[in-house]
Amino acid sequence: MIKRNIQISSKRLAGYGLKVLLAVICCSAIFSCKKNDSPYYDYRNEVQEFDGDILAYLNANRSQYDSMLLVLDRLPALKDSLVNRKLTVFALNNKCFQTAISELNQARALQSKRKLSLQNSDILELDTMMSKYLIRGNYGTERLSPFVDGSYVESINHDYPMHILYKKINASGFEGGGPQVLTFSDPKGSIFVKFWERTQTVAVNIKAKNGVIHILSPGHVFGFNEFVKRINK
Repeated sequence: MIKRNIQISSKRLAGYGLKVLLAVICCSAIFSCKKNDSPYYDYRNEVQEFDGDILAYLNANRSQYDSMLLVLDRLPALKDSLVNRKLTVFALNNKCFQTAISELNQARALQSKRKLSLQNSDILELDTMMSKYLIRGNYGTERLSPFVDGSYVESINHDYPMHILYKKINASGFEGGGPQVLTFSDPKGSIFVKFWERTQTVAVNIKAKNGVIHILSPGHVFGFNEFVKRINK
């Protein structure tokens, strides 16, 4: 009787061991699948090329950049530079401007002032703010990546200093294997980062014939937190 019980127990232990082994195999397979299914597992930081100048790129994607193009139409010298000069442009989609205008008119409503739009906002102030997104020279990620503390760059007008910091995001299981991201900052004349206004890109390295285009997050508000102050006069 005792011998029979020992045999039964041995069978149960063997069965239990088999179950554990199968569970380990399944878990390994699931982990492996998750890793392979990660959107960044096989990520490649590829350069996109556009067969045209920077202005042509914005026009080709007008549904996203209507507002930026509207401001550039009011600033012909800046608009011309997108065709005839070597630039790095941080492109802003329509939401960046819509948020700025909404905040402006909320402030003006509290002051019983009439609404304003991009069509009738102060043109000199628009020039000052828009110029910050147009950087002299070609700053693709390959040029920016060696500088761990980022690079100071100059805006096309007013020689205004801006700052670009390169980073490669970690992907699942791959340190530094994910997308490239640029942090684009207005230092506000300060050497202390805590006083800077900062935003990030959602796409980089769109190469046009006269420069490179990086796309800013739609959460960025045009003007680096100065739009209301500058326009609400």
